[in-house]
Amino acid sequence: MRDEAPSPRPPREELRGALPDLRVLRDDSHMGTLLGRIAPGAVPPLMTALTGLLVVGTLLVAGRGQLAGITLFAPVAALLLSGLASGHPHDGPYDWLVPPVLRVTEYAYLAVLGSASGVPGPLVFVLLVAVVCHHRDDVSRSAVGVTRPSWVRAAALGWDGRMLVIAIGGASHALAVGYGVLAVYLWVLLVREAVRTWSATEVTDVRTSATTIPSGGAADQGDPRIARPGHGDGGRPAAGTNGEA
Repeated sequence: MRDEAPSPRPPREELRGALPDLRVLRDDSHMGTLLGRIAPGAVPPLMTALTGLLVVGTLLVAGRGQLAGITLFAPVAALLLSGLASGHPHDGPYDWLVPPVLRVTEYAYLAVLGSASGVPGPLVFVLLVAVVCHHRDDVSRSAVGVTRPSWVRAAALGWDGRMLVIAIGGASHALAVGYGVLAVYLWVLLVREAVRTWSATEVTDVRTSATTIPSGGAADQGDPRIARPGHGDGGRPAAGTNGEA
């Protein structure tokens, strides 16, 4: 038997065009976006993201994760480093690692600072879950070629904006309050956007067509509204999405 020749691999440009825009998955705030306009394409995004992660980790270790001047400065350092690369097209072979690196930076800062500074554990957990759900929403929508409205993404403050809010809360001696306010704010925003998306989704009413019973055959017992293989719509699920997750 002759082996079939492997199908040719699509060009790199076509594969890249099918991938989501990594600049959207970065989840930068307005401040980070503005910094990226200073020298778009001049600063390598992966190197700056890794450097920002290293700086944040170093400052957290130096301050033992507790509330201190160096730990409160960590978000500013990460913003100044990674924000400069937000305008880069992210077309490098390893630039897909930038969003995960930024996620680790944000999660580590929120978790370590809160846990080491006496913020109640459940409050830290609730905030982290809200941030994770926010990022999951971006990834799910990008997988089907859509994004959330720009104002919703801006209202979520961005990874750097959320870190700065916590830093401001710590500088104001209200770190636990900052965690609580930010968690409630993000959850309200997520629930509102979920309700808006589901309300705007059109659901097609699927109706099964009447079938003819063969002569001498027994009638099909059961609910006629249930589609069966070979009848009506062939058992396919009802189409009901406008492309938004």
